[in-house]
Amino acid sequence: MTTPLDVRTARRRYVTVSALFWLPLGLSIAPLVLLFTERGMAMAAIAAFFAAHSLTTAALELPTGGLSDVLGRRAVLAAAGLLNLASLTLLGLAGTPVLLGLGMALMGAARALSSGPAEAWYVDTVHAHAGPDADLRTGLARGSSATDAALAAGTLLGGALPWLLGLGPDLGARLAEATSGLVVPLSVPLLLGAAVEIAFVAYALTALPEPPRPPATLRGVLRDVPTTVAAGLRLGGRDALVRRVLLSAAAAGSALATVELLTPGRAADLTGASESGAVLFAALACAGFACAAIGGHLAPLTARLAGSGERAIVASLGTSAAGLLLLGLTTAFPGPLSMSLAAIGYALIYLGLGATGPNENDLLHRRVTSGCRATALSVQSLALQLTAALTGLIVTALPSGPLPWLLACGALLVGALLWGSRGRPVSAESYAVSGDSDGAREREGQAVTRE
Repeated sequence: MTTPLDVRTARRRYVTVSALFWLPLGLSIAPLVLLFTERGMAMAAIAAFFAAHSLTTAALELPTGGLSDVLGRRAVLAAAGLLNLASLTLLGLAGTPVLLGLGMALMGAARALSSGPAEAWYVDTVHAHAGPDADLRTGLARGSSATDAALAAGTLLGGALPWLLGLGPDLGARLAEATSGLVVPLSVPLLLGAAVEIAFVAYALTALPEPPRPPATLRGVLRDVPTTVAAGLRLGGRDALVRRVLLSAAAAGSALATVELLTPGRAADLTGASESGAVLFAALACAGFACAAIGGHLAPLTARLAGSGERAIVASLGTSAAGLLLLGLTTAFPGPLSMSLAAIGYALIYLGLGATGPNENDLLHRRVTSGCRATALSVQSLALQLTAALTGLIVTALPSGPLPWLLACGALLVGALLWGSRGRPVSAESYAVSGDSDGAREREGQAVTRE
């Protein structure tokens, strides 16, 4: 890339690639468990499939972040798209536990590969064109909004398509008969998602230019990736601001795990049946993604009104904590009014978390250099996922009622309070790490913004 893209073009392409990546995954949210059930899988097997996804993501999160910093953003994004393509195709067509488990593991690997390269590409491109002090928050907010909007649209479409195929002449039955049961109505959203992945891979390879990197050898990659990962792991220990970002991401993981695990049961209790509860939960999930998209879009305004990104994070996490508090209180006082308050609480959780992410990441990117940017995002993602897994074990073991919700509320409040103290500013050069096969250190200008 001889001339860096201008900021507006880079922002537009970042938004597009974010939407294209997450739309196929949104299409799979509503039909996936039902498809497993229709294929004859028991709940224990379904739980094992999701465990394969989570464990694969956790195991590969840091190595794949380092891979992006060493090999380049575009190649790793394309690899994530190809793995998702294989995953969605397997999940849509396979009928054996081994193949379905493999499909979920491939989706987990794709998730690990994707957690950072697109955002790192955007930040690198903006810095190359406008310098290290360029505005990042607006583009990060729009990328976050595009992600959540794609998930919301995908959830609606993925839930509606199987139902639409059953209207009028039973197209779904004809489709299953014509394919000898290989393709059923619940498969269609996943196969549509696989088709979108082809467009994603093509777009990532053609629309995201980046500076040429030295030719990578297997020996160089094996040497540089662990070095980059180790530097990423040291980030939280050496910089108070980065440590706050990681800990508040962990707090968000606790909140999301609580909401995603306990809301389906509450929805079923409200409607009186698991089937109607599933429909209600799908609608709530779509509404949650929409609220997160609105929150992400409002992140720059939140920072301006609050006076700084740090204060905006405090306000946003406080908003989410208030939503969790409402959900906890409504479990103790059921009734028509509690349903309305629970809906408000659910919206506040996602609205606040949506506004938190862009402001956190704006601060994070001013703390790290290009050589470990994707790795830093992977560390952040890993903190969220590991805390979510631990929280899931805890809240499902607790008695039903306000306690699980109040614990998650407390975690978010602690995450918000972390931003009340101020630490010593640290130069970005402290974190420059090797980013090529020769192990040469990257340097990115001057000291970054203060806390």
